[in-house]
Amino acid sequence: MSDKVIDTLILTQGDILRAGCFDIAMAIDAAREAVLSYAAGRILYPDKVSQIFDESTQCRTNCLPATLFDEQISGMKWVSVFPTNNARFGLQNLTAVILLSSTQTGFPLAFMEGTLISNMRTAAVSAIAADKLARKDCSSIGFVGAGEQAKFHFLAMKQVRPGLKRCFVSSRTSAREQSFIEALAPLFPDTEFIPCGGDYERSVSNADILVSAISGQAPIIRAGWIKKGAFYAHVAGWEDEYGVPLMADKIVCDNWSSVKHRTQTLSRLYKMGRLADNDIYCDLDKLLTGSLPGREGDDEFIYFNAVGLSFVDVALANRIYKTCLEKGLGTTVRMQDEDVFAALRKERKC
Repeated sequence: MSDKVIDTLILTQGDILRAGCFDIAMAIDAAREAVLSYAAGRILYPDKVSQIFDESTQCRTNCLPATLFDEQISGMKWVSVFPTNNARFGLQNLTAVILLSSTQTGFPLAFMEGTLISNMRTAAVSAIAADKLARKDCSSIGFVGAGEQAKFHFLAMKQVRPGLKRCFVSSRTSAREQSFIEALAPLFPDTEFIPCGGDYERSVSNADILVSAISGQAPIIRAGWIKKGAFYAHVAGWEDEYGVPLMADKIVCDNWSSVKHRTQTLSRLYKMGRLADNDIYCDLDKLLTGSLPGREGDDEFIYFNAVGLSFVDVALANRIYKTCLEKGLGTTVRMQDEDVFAALRKERKC
């Protein structure tokens, strides 16, 4: 074989599903392992590059790289977030692809559909935070937003808090609430799913675990609605009034240095001078290493803000790539197979 040969495995979402990799428990395990590796200094995590096309809608494309030294893998997620897609075109808001390369040769190993991976990663990170920060006896969960990310979060939260028995779901439309329930109710007969008819207060005020997963940029969640002892997974933008995080007993982030430069509720407070670095209890890695305790009382209201850790996407993608490789799934594409000058000579019949 020529020393010029470079093969890359193309993995579609169908390949990933056929490999059995739509597995939230596996995603949670991969997320924990990746965060611990990061805490041990075994992961390179550069700043992301974001191209925001419209400040008012936050339509954007992001490039998020990371390197896993122990796995000898470097990767990048290219993700587009277009909050206007559903209203304008009836399309999903987020699409992503992931590229994995070898740190030994630099060659591309896999090019993968990344939307499913991205959705699993977001929910998995919230779940490992909830495992440390939500009450052990949580019985209810409430959603503001009923799209794909809300569904993934329900799957993940049930993994770490299987005692959840009531799920309140609120969305802009009853149709989206019903779609959420139709997708999940058959899978979880032990849970009562309660549509709130667009009543956000009902969903929030009943939630031991609250998840906001919407694409808006307006504060619709009020501080007075928050249940005593609740855990709030904030995975969207600016959907809660400033009083919500300001009343929290603890504020935890996946990575505060990344959060504070965004346009979310916490970052807005930081830029206004109403929130300082020392107001943040800690980043997630401090909880997983045991450097700091998580929840210390049943009455604590704990606010968790995630913006996305690209090294978790890469770690999860690498697990999926290895599984697909073992099962013979995907399409191998020859990206390069001969010297370009040999090809030119051949073309010109030299």
